[in-house]
Amino acid sequence: MKLTIGHLYPDLLNLYGDRGNIQCLMKRCQWRGIEAETKTFEINDAIDFSSLDIVLLGGGSDREQKLVCSKLKRIREDFRQYVEDDGVVIAICGGFQLLGNYYATDDGVIEGLGLIDLETEQGKGYRLIDNIVLRSDLVSMPVVGFENHGGRTNIKKNKPFGKVIYGSGNDAQSGYEGVVYKNVIGTYLHGPLLPKNPQVCDYLIQKALERKYRKPVALAKLDDTQEEEANAYIYNRFKGKTSRPQKQEQLV
Repeated sequence: MKLTIGHLYPDLLNLYGDRGNIQCLMKRCQWRGIEAETKTFEINDAIDFSSLDIVLLGGGSDREQKLVCSKLKRIREDFRQYVEDDGVVIAICGGFQLLGNYYATDDGVIEGLGLIDLETEQGKGYRLIDNIVLRSDLVSMPVVGFENHGGRTNIKKNKPFGKVIYGSGNDAQSGYEGVVYKNVIGTYLHGPLLPKNPQVCDYLIQKALERKYRKPVALAKLDDTQEEEANAYIYNRFKGKTSRPQKQEQLV
């Protein structure tokens, strides 16, 4: 078995170590004897989505999102077909926002790809910055990470990635974080996300293999003792606490 991972625009969308998600996907494949390769795409590269099994769209500043979105419009329909054909996508922070209809900021509206019916508005007065802990239907372990975003995202009738145990999530009000649409996960969790949450990584790998080979796939179990201990430490540290977003000026 083999998986090809597409990393879109890492030169622009790679805040808070999001590149580590690629390394985690690669390693957890290789440890199981699954051949894996990563194709990196820069801003002017053509992208053949039919050759990809997992796509990573990372986080970036508002300025970088504007640059990326103008280029992504050229591949919007190809990207949409990939998503609707159950293509696997992990989109982090700015990448999550770009999947939606728009991101309205004080400097104007950034048009999104419209692949998922969601909308983001720039929050007033402060960013949502803190550790975050979720419960997700996709995995049995808590999902842990770090959030730092000025946007407040309304996922409308879509399924959230998880219910917030500690942290702010999509908007500091709904109690939910991220979005799940078909085989797409959009989330504000940095850290990077996947090394802290091996079950989420395996979920993506399994979905990609099942889509590619058109049959159920059972992944070989790995020794995740250290990962599970680290995950449990974060969960136990923050469960039962009340999150208080740090009030800071909006960052450019």
